[in-house]
Amino acid sequence: MSDTAHKILEENLGNVVLIKTREGIALRGKLKSFDQHLNIVLENTEEIKGDGSTRKLGTVVIRGDNVILISPITE
Repeated sequence: MSDTAHKILEENLGNVVLIKTREGIALRGKLKSFDQHLNIVLENTEEIKGDGSTRKLGTVVIRGDNVILISPITE
């Protein structure tokens, strides 16, 4: 993981982020932690479905090699 990516994740710990996976799943939740392999823990996670509806998942762990996009959500 590059220093820039590490810095961006560090700055967004405790903030809400949007994550997209290789399978096309979009998840939104509070960034709790991450490691050097980009494994990510999200709290209060919701899956965002294609029609805009959401499904609550709670706390999830996402394996780093499944992540294709991480974006901070500004409100």
